[in-house]
This record gives sequence, C-alpha cells and structure tokens, in this order.
Amino acid sequence: MRFALRRLAFFALTLWAALTLNFLLPRLMPGNPAVAMIAKFKGGVSPQALKALEIQFGVETHKSLVSQYGSYIVNMATGRFGTSLSQYPASVGHIVLNAIPWTLGLVGITTILAFILGTSIGILSAWRRGGALDSIMPPTFVITSVIPYFWLGLVLILVFGVQLKWLPYFFSYDYTLTPSFSAAFIGNVLQHAILPAATLLITTIGTWILTMRNTMITTLAEDYVRMARAKGLPNRRIMLDYAARNAILPNLTGFAMSLGFVLGGAILIEYVFNYQGVGYWLLAAVNNEDFPLMQALFLLITLAVLVAILISDIATAILDPRTRDAG
Repeated sequence: MRFALRRLAFFALTLWAALTLNFLLPRLMPGNPAVAMIAKFKGGVSPQALKALEIQFGVETHKSLVSQYGSYIVNMATGRFGTSLSQYPASVGHIVLNAIPWTLGLVGITTILAFILGTSIGILSAWRRGGALDSIMPPTFVITSVIPYFWLGLVLILVFGVQLKWLPYFFSYDYTLTPSFSAAFIGNVLQHAILPAATLLITTIGTWILTMRNTMITTLAEDYVRMARAKGLPNRRIMLDYAARNAILPNLTGFAMSLGFVLGGAILIEYVFNYQGVGYWLLAAVNNEDFPLMQALFLLITLAVLVAILISDIATAILDPRTRDAG
C-alpha cells in the first residue's frame, strides 16, 4: 500500500510539472494565437473581433499570469482545450477525440503485438540458445529494427500499393464509405491498416527480441535457476516461472515508455500513410503553428506515458516483491 501511495504521489508531482511547463512554454513565445489567426486574413479584423478571438483561444492578456494559470488548470481538468487554429472553428477536444481511436487501433495494437511476439521469441531464443530459432530470428529482426520507418513504409507502398495494387495505402478508410459499424466499413479500415501496421511491426519487434533474449540469458545463469534444475522441475516451469518472469521486468518499463510513442502516433508512419491519428495531427499542428492543438496533444502524450509507467511499476511490484521494499 505504501509503495502504491509513493508512486501515486510521484505521478501527481510529475503531472503537475508537465502541466506547468505546458502552460508556460506557449506563453513564453512571442505573439498569441489570436494574432496568428488574424495574420491569415489580409484585410485584418476589428479590435472587437480580435478580443473575441482572444477569448475563444483562451488568451487572457488582460489577466495576471497567476489568474491565467488558474483558468488553465480548470480548463485542462474539464477538457476545455480551446479552438484549433489550423482547423478553425473546430474545437481541439473534438479533433483529439476523433484521432485517438485511430492511433490506438493502429499503433496501439501493433505495439502490443510487437511486444508479445518479440518477448516470446526472445524467451525461446535464449532457452534454446544456439539453435535454429536463435540463429535466424534475432539477427533478422535486429537488422529490420534499424530500417527507418518512413523508408520501409515507402517501399511497402511502392510494392504492394502502387505496383501490385494489392492493398490501399492512403488515409484510414475509403472516402466513398460512410463511417459505421458495418462489416464493409470495418473490413475497409482493416485493409488500410495492413501496410502501416506491418511497417511498425517489422521495425520494432527486433528491439523486444534482442532485449528479452539478452536478459533471459543472464537470468538463466542465476543460482535460483540452477537450483530449480537441480530439483528436477519441468523445463516449461523453469523457463516461464523462474527465468522469464524475472527477465521480463526490464521489458515492462520499456513497454510502458513505448506507450507514449503509441499516443505520439508514430508520427512518420501516420504521415507517410496519411493516417489521421494523433501523430498526424501533431505534425499538422506544428507545421501550422496551431498552439492550442499542440498543447493538448503534448499533454495527452505526457499523461499517457505517466499512466503507463505507473501501471508498469505496480505490475513490477506484483511480479517481484523485492521492488516494493526497494521503492
């Protein structure tokens, strides 16, 4: 219980620091979102319109910084992120809520699948060290893990999308379809996700394989594993309960950190395939100087990483009680 409370306190402190930085950084930049919006109109706008835009974008230059900070915390807690500059007059919250399902469905599921497959292959490779699986799989996927995401994505588009015309490679679904829970629409979404998912899987699985294999080999040399062998315990139990259970602990933290990459949306992958998830909109916000949208997405990614690390710490404490005493 004390371990969980300490972790929750650390979570709250880190989240407050991230919120504060997220508040200060845009305000340290010159100008404000309302002025940037007005700059797009050559004829300009009246002072009354400027004031209305400042209120809409949450720019309260007439208030003190402390008062602005209080309003900002309330708005963040209630989900009022303001209005997007690049997609005006759409609200930031609406854009983010529409982008999250696409990123979680594509990048999230693929990241989890890469972690499960990579960890499993790493366990088997270390257990049968020097065998056929260990000789082929780790070297192959380690090589693929250094291939740039965008390059592999472009190659898959060229081969399977342009030349063979087997799979779609643009947007998250066919423009001619109306989003629904019908079999036709779901099937079309899955077809559009094959190439970006394959790109992410191929370029990330090697990291999990190599990390798990090396940690597993070190764990197999521990005294408690030798003792389990001496007792005559079944190989399956030694591999899973004694070796893999302890070897997977470092991977859990790495997996928690990678979940931030999930909500970051694998920016290059989503951009190459024009897949309109969180990463796509984050890049669009940066290119268009859309500060309200950038602020909301940065906060979302930070929150995702913190929650993932908190869950990882708790899972690690459950799997290895020694960490509770050390924490």
